Amino acid sequence: MMYIDHIRAYVPQSPAEEADKRQILDYVNRFPDTILTRENPIAHITASGFILSRDGKWVLMAHHNIFKVWAWTGGHADGEGDLLSVALREAREETGAAHIEPLSAAIASVEILPVWGHVKRGKYVCAHQHLNVSYLLTADRDSPLTVREGENTKVAWLPADKLLELTNEWQMDEVYIKLLERGRTLLG
Repeated sequence: MMYIDHIRAYVPQSPAEEADKRQILDYVNRFPDTILTRENPIAHITASGFILSRDGKWVLMAHHNIFKVWAWTGGHADGEGDLLSVALREAREETGAAHIEPLSAAIASVEILPVWGHVKRGKYVCAHQHLNVSYLLTADRDSPLTVREGENTKVAWLPADKLLELTNEWQMDEVYIKLLERGRTLLG
């Protein structure tokens, strides 16, 4: 199945996800040649991984250089149509954890995330939208962690029950809470 089929097959679990899914598919139809790349300056596909410990009590996060907040892992598709593969690659690159696995191969949520204009590697990047597909991942807490210079300054397991106090990014609160709940359900 292609990434478009996976997004189409995703069953939204809220009115917000329903609206975001509809808009993501509209962008995919409008910009089929550039939606998977940063060549599309308005909006492009990204994939994120929400990484839980196997007991669901901890969340692996990285402290983001640009936005100066604890955040989930993820990144641009950069032409890759296997979005789970993108989420896994980004999770491993951004945390250094070697044994990250999907809790499920299914999409866990979809969301459109606004990105404010910012400077990256000395170049200004205009404000745009990330058409994001999220996956639930898991890893062992004893796996060695490393920062990814240029992207983050810290990587750590944060206590899930205090996550929103530590992330300090109110725009992401709803996304993190729904993913935490969905991940804990899968973990049993």
